[in-house]
Amino acid sequence: MEIYLLRHGETQYNREGRYQGLRDIPLSPEGAAALCQAEVFPKTVYVSPLTRARQTARYLFPEAEQLVWEGLQEMDLGDFEGRTAQEMAQDAAYRAWVDGNCQGKIPGGESMGEFADRACGAFATLVEEAFARGEALLCIVAHGGTQMAVMERYARPHRPYFTWYAPNGGGYLLRTDQVRWNSGNGMEVVRELSYVSRGKDGA
Repeated sequence: MEIYLLRHGETQYNREGRYQGLRDIPLSPEGAAALCQAEVFPKTVYVSPLTRARQTARYLFPEAEQLVWEGLQEMDLGDFEGRTAQEMAQDAAYRAWVDGNCQGKIPGGESMGEFADRACGAFATLVEEAFARGEALLCIVAHGGTQMAVMERYARPHRPYFTWYAPNGGGYLLRTDQVRWNSGNGMEVVRELSYVSRGKDGA
């Protein structure tokens, strides 16, 4: 089975370097204009319920039915949402979180472990249900955090969370089969993907 694991297009918060988390921020006009259609044509695409992911899926897979999957949402960044790192440079809670390699529980939000378990649990369910239906293609449009959590846990060869950061409108083509997945050997990374047109804002 081939799996397209993709990040949403650019938002104004992305451009300003603001933490988005669960805030329902839409694509910026420039971010939407930069997206181009994918080269595959799935009947369905699984999406985070947040607007930016659903909008992106419409550009990448315009003919596909969107199936919303709550667990694919971005990490709940609690009190940090809507703010930039610079704005929080003197915030003790933010500094403690960063100094702890972003692993601790965010005030009003999730810890990295809680988020990874939630996102990876949702992803694993989608993979296993696709195998049960005998499908050869699974397409997911979600968020940068969702993508990094899934890749850290399941991509082979293994790499740490932050090394899997992909640009807006980008992501990974992955391949696995039921034997490999069930044995705990995860997924092969076939190649990196980008659905942002060259020369447009947001590239």
